[in-house]
Amino acid sequence: MNLEKSNCPDLNDPVVQHMRTEFARMNVDETVGQALIQLRNQPPAGRFTYFYVVDGQGSLCGVVPTRRLLLNPESARVRDIMDGEVTSIPDTATVLEACQFFVEHRFLAFPVVNSQNRVVGVVDVDLYTSELAEIDLRNSHVDLFQLIGVHVKQAQQASSWAAYRTRFPWLLTNIAGGLLAAFLSGLFQVELEKAVALALFIPIVLALAESVSIQSVSLALQILHSTRPTWPSIFAKMRQEIVTGALLGLTCALLVATVAILWLRDMNVTLCLLGGIAGGVICAAMIGTAIPNTLRLFKREPQVASGPIALASTDVVTLLIYFSLARLLIV
Repeated sequence: MNLEKSNCPDLNDPVVQHMRTEFARMNVDETVGQALIQLRNQPPAGRFTYFYVVDGQGSLCGVVPTRRLLLNPESARVRDIMDGEVTSIPDTATVLEACQFFVEHRFLAFPVVNSQNRVVGVVDVDLYTSELAEIDLRNSHVDLFQLIGVHVKQAQQASSWAAYRTRFPWLLTNIAGGLLAAFLSGLFQVELEKAVALALFIPIVLALAESVSIQSVSLALQILHSTRPTWPSIFAKMRQEIVTGALLGLTCALLVATVAILWLRDMNVTLCLLGGIAGGVICAAMIGTAIPNTLRLFKREPQVASGPIALASTDVVTLLIYFSLARLLIV
């Protein structure tokens, strides 16, 4: 599939680019009979599920479902049978925000209104379903590349030099993280010399934390396809990740520590592993959740930057916890 030729709207597109400007409307002062005659004389193009009620200035007053319109007598007034509580989408919204309306309210269509509450168009559920279908098709191709800092379009570039220029900057994040990790190892050289076994477990301590970090990044990116983050939502997700990370970290730490105590019979090294793995995984879960959401909140591209930043940050924090415990426990 050629992703670049997809007709699916971009999540950051203004919703007004994808709304229908022709829709079923009726005047609030009409009777049902008058409204039906008007609809027959000037039928709206395309399908319609709801009849939006407006006043003489075009301001949204209510909505009449098709069933209610057909089952009421022609003498009934539209004002009396309409539902005055209408959920509308502002014309400043993006496609992403419009999709969130479909998730939260589960209607088949929404009116789009301007700042004066005048109806300027309608968006159908097709916008949401087409976006979902495209996301499913894109996930295996796009998100995998973007987690390591590469756009699919960039990955397919024919020029080796162009590919180098787009991919190398994100490797600087990993280089910086690796050098900082090496610097930390130097600061704790005395502890490593006293307990060489600490060095044996560095790969597994880092691998567990990095795996959880990438899991959290992946889950956060999936959620960001359909929701817009806020500071309260970010903190709520991080609190949830603390619990998940604690469960994952303690389970993994106990397994590794059991092997360590049976193999080395060194309680201090075992305690360092327990604390290092558990603490590293908890922090990794929070980092993996916080970075994509924070980047999106500040209107940055989370798919490309999240993976490299999360991995580098996770490595540094995990080693700092591991080595700090070694300094406290190993004398």
